[in-house]
Amino acid sequence: MNETMVCAVGNVATRPVYRELAAGPSARFRLAVTARYWDREKSAWTDGHTNFFTVWANRQLATNAATSLSVGDPVVVQGRLKVRTETREGQQWASADIDAVAIGHDLARGTAAFRRPAKPDTAAPAPSSPEPEWETPAESPEPVPAT
Repeated sequence: MNETMVCAVGNVATRPVYRELAAGPSARFRLAVTARYWDREKSAWTDGHTNFFTVWANRQLATNAATSLSVGDPVVVQGRLKVRTETREGQQWASADIDAVAIGHDLARGTAAFRRPAKPDTAAPAPSSPEPEWETPAESPEPVPAT
């Protein structure tokens, strides 16, 4: 099956909503993507049309997104584009969703400090053999004279 993969660069427009479901954690937020272009008449950058996407994240990505993202954060989202149409109260509505595969802060517009989530404490057995000696010996052989 062919899927439309997209990479969208924009800003988090709503606070991520986190839910624990039977299938695992899920989170969603709105992403605002605004086109910018150079206006020759004004000699300045101008904002174009803004598109809004609902970004869906599942499992560990949902947990990490919910704890890492805030409204206004510049982000890069990669995932599957899904366009839905429905009729509400006699009117046609269309919405564009992104089923996220990866979400990250846009480092072109700021800095971030990456932290791995804490793993559950599982008592791992100690290694049966000691670690090898990786240190360089303190004594080195006599230097060989150059000829």
